[in-house]
Amino acid sequence: MENILNSELFLLTLTFLAYFIAQNIQRKTKLIFLNPVLLAIIFIIGFLMLFEIDFNTYKEGSRMIEFLLKPAIVALGVPLYQQLGKIKKQAIPIIVSQLVGCIVGIVSVVLIAKALGAPKEIIFSIAPKSVTTPIAMEVSKTLGGIPPLTASVVILFGIIGSIFGYEIMKLTRIKSSISQGISMGTASHVLGASKSMEISGNFGALSSIGLIINGILTAILAPYIIQFLGIWITF
Repeated sequence: MENILNSELFLLTLTFLAYFIAQNIQRKTKLIFLNPVLLAIIFIIGFLMLFEIDFNTYKEGSRMIEFLLKPAIVALGVPLYQQLGKIKKQAIPIIVSQLVGCIVGIVSVVLIAKALGAPKEIIFSIAPKSVTTPIAMEVSKTLGGIPPLTASVVILFGIIGSIFGYEIMKLTRIKSSISQGISMGTASHVLGASKSMEISGNFGALSSIGLIINGILTAILAPYIIQFLGIWITF
């Protein structure tokens, strides 16, 4: 029995099954806070604790999913290409908004974390919170952060954004589909894009634009932004 529970095939099946069940729960209840990713995480943690399966064993067994993250990000270039005409027409507003979103996203979390007394390793780990996990972990590693912590923070912010993002935009009366879609991808990466895809393929493609451009800008600019902030504050 123990060999079965620790097998790669079983752990992969467990992961997919947990997400499938979580998706159906959210779809039937239509409660926004029952996010499929959040529910799947809770299910898997509960299962691992119940059957005393070591996390490293689970990580090793589900490594194929982690491996597929990077090519999945590359595949997001497809909707980006499909929306190329729209991007060209709105190129300057999109680039400027993404640049502002990237800078504000990094600077705000760094200053808040510093004000709360977080050590530099934690600050560097959460700085790339708004980009998708593979990019965020690489940026964190470059800055001297803790990549596993970065992954956790990225997922947390993605879940929060996917749950409350569109609700917040309703309250702030942001009605443009382009603004809504790109904002979700910029702030909540893949989880924001996934939520947008539930609305329509157009929203999903727009979120992918925000996800990709913000990811590129963060990977390039994060070290320089942190270095610039270091002139004014001591990490």
